[in-house]
Amino acid sequence: MSTGLVIAIIAVVVLIVILLVALPRLRAQRLEQRRVEAGEHREEAQSRRLSAEKESAAADEQAARARREAAEAQERARRAEQEHAVADEHQQRASEIDPDADDEGDAERTAGAEPGEPRSSQ
Repeated sequence: MSTGLVIAIIAVVVLIVILLVALPRLRAQRLEQRRVEAGEHREEAQSRRLSAEKESAAADEQAARARREAAEAQERARRAEQEHAVADEHQQRASEIDPDADDEGDAERTAGAEPGEPRSSQ
C-alpha cells in the first residue's frame, strides 16, 4: 500500500470516529433544546390557564351580581306596584266618603286643593 492510501484510510477512520462522537452529542443537544422549549410552553400554558380561570371567576361574579341586582329591581317594582294599588284603594275610598264629591272628577279636583282654600266646583 502506498503512503497516500494509508493516510486517506486513517483520515476516513478519524472522520468516522469524530462523527460517531459528535453525532450523539449533537442529538443530545437538540433533545435538550426541545425539552427547554417544551418546558417554556408548559409554563406559558399554565400562566394562561390561571389567567383564564381568574377571568372566568370574575365573569361568574359579575353575572351573579347582575342576577342579584335584577332580582332586587324586580322586588322594588313589585313593591312599587303594591304601593300604587294601595294608593288607588285609598283614593277610591276617599272619593267614596268625601261629602263634597259629586262624582269622581270632582273628588279628584278637590283632592288637590289645599286646606283652607275654596274647592273648585263646576
